[in-house]
Amino acid sequence: MRDSNTNPPARPLESFSRSRRFSKAEKKVLRGRAVWCAMRGSMRKALYPGTFDPFTNGHLDILRRACRIFDEVIVAVAPNPRKEPLFSAEERMEMINGNIVGLNARVTSFGGLVVDFAESCGAIALIRGLRAVSDFEFEFQMTQMNRDLNDGIETIFLMPGSRYFFTSSTLMKQVSFYDTARIAKFVPPNVAAALQARFANNPEAREA
Repeated sequence: MRDSNTNPPARPLESFSRSRRFSKAEKKVLRGRAVWCAMRGSMRKALYPGTFDPFTNGHLDILRRACRIFDEVIVAVAPNPRKEPLFSAEERMEMINGNIVGLNARVTSFGGLVVDFAESCGAIALIRGLRAVSDFEFEFQMTQMNRDLNDGIETIFLMPGSRYFFTSSTLMKQVSFYDTARIAKFVPPNVAAALQARFANNPEAREA
């Protein structure tokens, strides 16, 4: 005889979902639970996309935080020729590789839509860094677009340590153009050396 206080065994989510129609809100909750179950039951991968021209200590800080949450973080370098990057994608990847020893991370490059690349890598989330309120509007718009393109990929926002709130790749290049030593504390040593070498060979930089 079954104990009346004993709960009946739970039905698998898949068969349960076929037994009734769900509202949009309920479907959203179920999708979230499915992602969480996947995170608990298998390797959790995240994609950290960006131009990284160049890679800064702020980027590295975000990467380290992401590595504490996920089993593997894939740093995805976008060639992004429209931004006229200072370093090639291969050079940027090499600089990042020199700073991820001991981290559960790897570096690659990608083209096309980031959500499509994330899905092809088996990533369940995108990592994005937020430094200040000024970042939020752009990130909010991009996140909503990515969600519309692929609702199965979540976006995780992480904040770097306070010492890196104002650092950006653009600022690092602007200051380094005149004096690389002044930004040494904001970029890894190999990045500082690459910036110094790049601007040392620039006639306009020597004149400055």
